[in-house]
Amino acid sequence: MPMPETLAEDVREPLDEAISALRKGSASWSALTVGQRVTLLRGVRRTVAASAREWARTAVRSKQLPDGHALRGEEWLSGPYATLGALDAYIETLDRIANGRNPLDDVRIDRTTSGQTRVHTFPLLGIDKLLLSGFTGEVWLTPGVTPGDARARAGLAQRSTAEDDGGIGLVLGAGNITSIPVLDVLYELLAHDRVVLLKVNPTQDALVPVFERALAPLIAPGFLRIVRGGPEVGAYLTAHHGFAHVHITGSAATFDAIVWGPSTGPGSAQTKRRKRENRPRLKTPITAELGGVSPIIVVPGEWTAADLRFQAEHVATMRLQNAGHNCIAGQVVILSDDWAQKDQFLIELRRAYALAPERPIWYPHSAERMAQAAETYPDALVLADRLLVEIGVGDDPTALENTEYFAPVLGVVQLGGTGQEFLDAAVAHANEKLQGTLGANLLIDPTTETMLGGGFERAITALRYGSIAINAWTAVGFITPTVTWGAYPGNTIAEVGSGIGVVHNALLLADVERSVMRGPFRPFPRSASIVRDGGRFTILPKPPWFASSRTAAEVSEGLTRYRVRGGVLALMRTLVQAMRA
Repeated sequence: MPMPETLAEDVREPLDEAISALRKGSASWSALTVGQRVTLLRGVRRTVAASAREWARTAVRSKQLPDGHALRGEEWLSGPYATLGALDAYIETLDRIANGRNPLDDVRIDRTTSGQTRVHTFPLLGIDKLLLSGFTGEVWLTPGVTPGDARARAGLAQRSTAEDDGGIGLVLGAGNITSIPVLDVLYELLAHDRVVLLKVNPTQDALVPVFERALAPLIAPGFLRIVRGGPEVGAYLTAHHGFAHVHITGSAATFDAIVWGPSTGPGSAQTKRRKRENRPRLKTPITAELGGVSPIIVVPGEWTAADLRFQAEHVATMRLQNAGHNCIAGQVVILSDDWAQKDQFLIELRRAYALAPERPIWYPHSAERMAQAAETYPDALVLADRLLVEIGVGDDPTALENTEYFAPVLGVVQLGGTGQEFLDAAVAHANEKLQGTLGANLLIDPTTETMLGGGFERAITALRYGSIAINAWTAVGFITPTVTWGAYPGNTIAEVGSGIGVVHNALLLADVERSVMRGPFRPFPRSASIVRDGGRFTILPKPPWFASSRTAAEVSEGLTRYRVRGGVLALMRTLVQAMRA
């Protein structure tokens, strides 16, 4: 691919200097022992911890939230908290390898009902058992992979760090969640043994000084460089011959423009020809996480009034967190038209969706997509700064099910049946009608799950998504570093869907198919009464990521500070705040 010459010299020269510095840094990185990398990561953890407050506050302001806004806690959890958790998990994995152990020593491995190897990857550390009480995570490996294979390949590039210079990876950072660029940098370094040039999205320019301080131990020896720039800088970098790999978090349109060329304007005819002839313009290997339309399957059962309200607030959170600017924001609720409690649930959902705190729609072009939804569905409920589209008889759900609005637009579709009949129909609908394969959410009470027996696990196996959350939101999987994050396998550069490859994956597992998070159906103290029905106990009351949590900001900051330095008294104060949620 020819190098674009449109960049001014004063823009191009710093980019070339950064790449040159990384070439030297790559040789130094490959020479480090695993033990030395553990020491380095511990240094990164200290600088991230020291930057946590500034990180969260800068993110709050960049998203146009006042300092005292009720939802500011989102930036603690999705920024420094997620990054510290990832560092802790990577340090544990590399420390095991450095001491001659396998990353999967003492980690339970079994088989799913379909016979696939399943690694029970969360919780592994005591701090995680406490802070996410009642939540568990699994990584399912591709069919045919044995438990022995899983152990033999765990560790990826860290198993043979001295053999090859992995070169330089280019990370085109996401613009919506502040930990994504940092987590992608860590994965390039540790899973693939590549030093990294990170180009931040312009929406995160304000965070560059924070990132530079937080990641200083990686920048000083030449293992990381951070640059700013718009599409023209991205085009220059992706065309550069100095990279061994490209990773992008963004949209399928951006991916196609990088791989094949512009879809409109001058050059679009050549783009179509290249794609038709399978001659990509990009010669460098590329992975990507590109989002999609995420389902929320609500399995009918006998729910209490408190269950209906809690799970309605859960669904509202899945859509409204970060103003809906999330690649796995739940977008389509799939309900049973035959559920006796359907109307009650819809009343609670409308209430929860309307009463969640208002906030700016800040991500570029999201307001336009929201207006597009309003035009397509003129009968949608306008609730505060958001839309609720309830698909009725004669309505066409195609736009709702195939457009990732990336904005506060939530839809509801209804299918017939109850029990296994409904669940199988809902899974088929999600697989066949909704765009993308990144994340799927499923809500089911423990009595109904027990009644379905093996049919429930068969339905989960049939659900073709890279991240599945049962009685949880897939975002919990995002902040859980020992599960994996990425689209369901099978996409190609020609049909990229929700992306190619995985990230996070702090156990450094090979041959990943999907991750499954499981959470408690009821919060504390009601979780105590559900155990007899086969449910999960949790000490968490309303989780701090819920949009309706009254103390989310205080709890999210407190949990992050506990992650930084521990302290029983500080944790007790945070738990008291959590009880007031």
